[in-house]
Amino acid sequence: MLRRVLLSASHNPTIARAVRTAPLSRDVVRRFVAGETTESAVDATRDLVAAGLTVSLDHLGEDTVDVGQAKAVVKAYLDVLAVLEGEGLTAGAEVSVKLSAVGQALDEAMCLDHVTQIVEAATRAGTTVTLDMEDHTTTDSTLGTLEAVRKEHPQTGAVIQAYLRRSAGDIEDLILSKARVRLCKGAYKEPESVAFQSRKEVDLSYVRLLVRLMTDGAYPMVATHDPRLVAITEHLARKLGRAPGSYEYQMLYGIRPTEQRRLAAAGNPVRVYVPYGEEWYGYFMRRLAERPANLAFFLRALATTS
Repeated sequence: MLRRVLLSASHNPTIARAVRTAPLSRDVVRRFVAGETTESAVDATRDLVAAGLTVSLDHLGEDTVDVGQAKAVVKAYLDVLAVLEGEGLTAGAEVSVKLSAVGQALDEAMCLDHVTQIVEAATRAGTTVTLDMEDHTTTDSTLGTLEAVRKEHPQTGAVIQAYLRRSAGDIEDLILSKARVRLCKGAYKEPESVAFQSRKEVDLSYVRLLVRLMTDGAYPMVATHDPRLVAITEHLARKLGRAPGSYEYQMLYGIRPTEQRRLAAAGNPVRVYVPYGEEWYGYFMRRLAERPANLAFFLRALATTS
């Protein structure tokens, strides 16, 4: 119930204004968001790479309904890629792109053009792009754009959300194409008709999909903070003879940083998903909804600040 309330709040403009304008909110948000500028994103990347981690940068913004705003997001990605290349950081940093931020709802052809610009810039800079998944109404469009982009840029990564009932079928196509696949649980409010609702069902789906990825030749990007799923991944890697570097762990900026470093120190590639930008509210609310510990942290910070 709490998760549903928080996910609903992520789309509530009144609550959004209150949280965005509260000075103490921004202090707490820094745990989960690297900052609002390209400079802050690059600073966070530099620190994480120095600590033996890799990075996927996400310029926050979604549900774009203005062409100018979509073009501004593209420019933000081109700018951060240029700075990463200039600082020699692209070996340890890629970017993640939400298609709704670059015009998916406005014009799919324009969206494809925008994504292609970002992917081509990333390729020139010596790095890669992963196309994020959003709510289920955009899944077909996102997979179609991914297929088109991967014809020229097969290194472009995909995302599969374990809570969607359709994901077992979608993942088979990606396995056949030897894609890089980020497997996550899913963080949007979805109806029961398209998504598993209970934690047990989602976890079981995640494990089934993880076994397929680890067994059949794709490059799994195991996006989880769940200790049980990390342990299952380690078991599968040993059982299947998966060498370090043939898969990676992915975790969110600010969540379980000690575990991120533990896994990296043990020789595992660990990529930290680093969001930045001014449109942090929706992302932040979904992080609170995912884990009660995140909400408890937020409320404690508010109590101690006031």
